[in-house]
Amino acid sequence: MDTDEGRTTLTKQSATPHGFPEPHGQPDVHDQPGWSDRPHQPGLTDQRDPYHSGTESHGRTPEPHPIDGPGTSTGGFPIYAFRESLSGPAPEQGYPATPDYGTPGPHGPSGSVEDLGAGMLGKHRNPLAVWVGLPLITLGVYPFVWVYRTNRELAEYDQRIAVNPTLSLLAFLIGWVVIVPPFVAAWRLGARTRAAQHAAGVPETNPALAFVLFLIGFGPLFLQIELNRLWSRYPGAVEGQQVPLYR
Repeated sequence: MDTDEGRTTLTKQSATPHGFPEPHGQPDVHDQPGWSDRPHQPGLTDQRDPYHSGTESHGRTPEPHPIDGPGTSTGGFPIYAFRESLSGPAPEQGYPATPDYGTPGPHGPSGSVEDLGAGMLGKHRNPLAVWVGLPLITLGVYPFVWVYRTNRELAEYDQRIAVNPTLSLLAFLIGWVVIVPPFVAAWRLGARTRAAQHAAGVPETNPALAFVLFLIGFGPLFLQIELNRLWSRYPGAVEGQQVPLYR
């Protein structure tokens, strides 16, 4: 008949974080004479609970349980399980740090960010929406809005680009009366886009090509693609964020 007498308890469960009661009247093999002198047998594990009063077994420092270890709630999922799997320092509170945008061009920047200053990042736009979609929806009003906002964003990106967005808009609105101003404004918009791309260190567009495309109705499509390439120079940045100039 199987009885409880003679059974050997291998763990002190009162020392576990789960709070199981410790059985009374049963010997612990760790307390038996000669236990520490027994040779270690491969495949057998010392099952003394590592949390038991900081006691060491076989001269080894007990390792914390992978779930119930330090920095976790007892018996629960690790609090910092995901944070510890990430590389790099912990993020600071507030706005995220400016990403490392690298070195533009084969020869690098012509000066430091402190020397060249910084500007505001413009807005990514869908070129097809700028060219066809929004003009149809707004009954031809959006192209003038696009001209004003594009000139303003270029001026905010690089203060060396001298432009008055309002005057540029008026050139497209009423310049057709005297014929010349709209063409001048179209040429200058392409030149400003090229100057901004130079400041960012990306391949520069051709203002003459942009001007010809304006004459046949493809100017906004072409220049918006070029502007998106300029803003893509700063991955991770958002519209209105301050970004460095490199040239």
